[in-house]
Amino acid sequence: MRRLTYGMNVSLDGYVAAPGDDLGWGVQSDELFQWWSDRVATTGLALYGRRLWETMSSHWPTADEQPGATPAHIEFAGRWRDMPKVVFSSTTTAVDWNARLVTGDAVTEISRLKAEDGDPMDVGGATLAAAAMRAGLIDEYVVVAHPVLVGGGRPFFTALDSWVNLRLLETRAFPDGVLLTRYETGR
Repeated sequence: MRRLTYGMNVSLDGYVAAPGDDLGWGVQSDELFQWWSDRVATTGLALYGRRLWETMSSHWPTADEQPGATPAHIEFAGRWRDMPKVVFSSTTTAVDWNARLVTGDAVTEISRLKAEDGDPMDVGGATLAAAAMRAGLIDEYVVVAHPVLVGGGRPFFTALDSWVNLRLLETRAFPDGVLLTRYETGR
């Protein structure tokens, strides 16, 4: 059975995007960027909602060809292109860069993918992750908290019908006051 992790950069007040889907509040140190890149390298399958897919696929497929691309950005772009991806959307008509599109029920497909043998999966995008969260499919949460309050926007966590007990796996401080915490779902 595959393990499913939900992890994203989060404002201290719990949002993955500020109003208007603004992502400009994040503090991206070289050390944190490398952590995310190394995570992509170990992800067997990435699950994307439409919004996050549009953000990632508009930049990373050619980021290594852009003037001034750093070695870290070149590495991440290659890792991102190579990583198998599933995009969940009822409005997107085509995907590329080692991805396949699912237009049906996300919870059913994520459950099917989890039941397979294979490397770990990451779910990205708050709306898609919320569906997996409500269905009890998330095994691990990675919260990368940035020292900013954005006051609203797209929340990291969704409303749940019941509590989910978590066990702390790791904490790590990054430059500029960014704090990573990893939690395992108590089952």
